[in-house]
Amino acid sequence: MKATIWHNPRCSTSRKALAILQETPGVDVEVIEYLVSPPTRERLAGLYAQAGLTPRQGLRAQDPAAVPYRDADADTILDAMVADPILIERPLVETDKGVRLCRPIERVREIL
Repeated sequence: MKATIWHNPRCSTSRKALAILQETPGVDVEVIEYLVSPPTRERLAGLYAQAGLTPRQGLRAQDPAAVPYRDADADTILDAMVADPILIERPLVETDKGVRLCRPIERVREIL
């Protein structure tokens, strides 16, 4: 099974989710450091749609940079995330079984 993790190596939750993926037999992990290689607007919108999330639910709301977007519409939030990917809550994990925002990290097991 292939798993793609949209990862921030400075985030302990993201590191723990990556460790679960790497320790699971039969999982081929693709790591995308989204701060270095951010998703396109279309890709990000698609990930949220597959996860059953709105862009607001995918916003890293506790980040000070997110304050102006907390009450914004979905299009504005997506545009802000593409312009400043630190606003993307992590980790997002995609497998052939679906997409999850892995907070808490145990949610990654739902798609393995």
